[in-house]
Amino acid sequence: MTAKITEETKHYPADLFELASQADNVSDIVLRPEQSFWQDAWRGLRKNKAAIVGLCIIIFVILLAIFGPFMNSHGYDEQNIARTNLPPKVPVLEHLPFLGLNGVDGRGVDQYEKKGITEYFWFGTDELGRDLWTRIWQGTRISLYIAFLAATIDLIIGVAYGAISAFYGGRTDNVMQRIIEVLVGIPGLIVNILLILILKPGILSITLAMVIVGWISMARIVRAQILKLKSYEYVLASRTLGASNQRLIWKHLIPNTLGPIIVATTFTIPGAIFTEALLSFIGLGLQPPTASLGTIVNDSYKLLRIYPHGMIVSSIIISLIMISFNLLGDGLRDAFDPKVRK
Repeated sequence: MTAKITEETKHYPADLFELASQADNVSDIVLRPEQSFWQDAWRGLRKNKAAIVGLCIIIFVILLAIFGPFMNSHGYDEQNIARTNLPPKVPVLEHLPFLGLNGVDGRGVDQYEKKGITEYFWFGTDELGRDLWTRIWQGTRISLYIAFLAATIDLIIGVAYGAISAFYGGRTDNVMQRIIEVLVGIPGLIVNILLILILKPGILSITLAMVIVGWISMARIVRAQILKLKSYEYVLASRTLGASNQRLIWKHLIPNTLGPIIVATTFTIPGAIFTEALLSFIGLGLQPPTASLGTIVNDSYKLLRIYPHGMIVSSIIISLIMISFNLLGDGLRDAFDPKVRK
């Protein structure tokens, strides 16, 4: 058979054949640079324009919260009765009346000219003559600090609780989930109000009130993820090789649930900001002269019809922060979801 094939191939001239190299096969393959999990997630996040806009707004607000109070010489608690209730006035923009940044109040009176004030107050002043630019960014700093602190504590407690409950299962999981069901049955706002009434209102008491029931959603997310992951082959292989329970939880299971954890934390922050603003607005949050976005809204809504600038600006800042974190959270959820990756 071999001899027959050899005889037949001799009838074809050698110039009809061309040697093939390995490079010819590789050239037809479209190669993609190797990427890690985080690089792939960042690539997916960049494609979401709304999430990128939200991220830019968050960074901008954080920078102003850090450096904004130092951009003028006024303290957040510095009072001056001679300059009370001044509307916003911004250089250059004051010549565009439709923007409302020319120092004229709701009755059409130029308060700067009436009171002989030559200095510009970009966000105006309140009923005690305090500079609202300084107070709003100082209040934003306090509100963000409380929100990030509460979210961090919720993250730590929720991840540890959910991981232990799901990993050990059985009676341990049953008891721990019954505790969660009892806590879920108690309205979170009621718990917050009762705790603040018992403790002295302040940053610590507000944060503690948020944390008491705030970690429950995180614990449930982590428990659901670990219940799914702990039966995977790589976990069984690690257990077969002698890995301890602690190593399995913190080296294998928790790292593979980071996507849902980060997304849940991103959604927790705007909720904490809203809760702090609500408690401060009803008088159970931070007390004067400490500034937060909620206390500024509480101080300004009484004069809303005549001097609405204080409430409008602080409400816009709260809305921007909450919308931006929600947009970022939606983008992160899509970026971490392997089903939508391309």
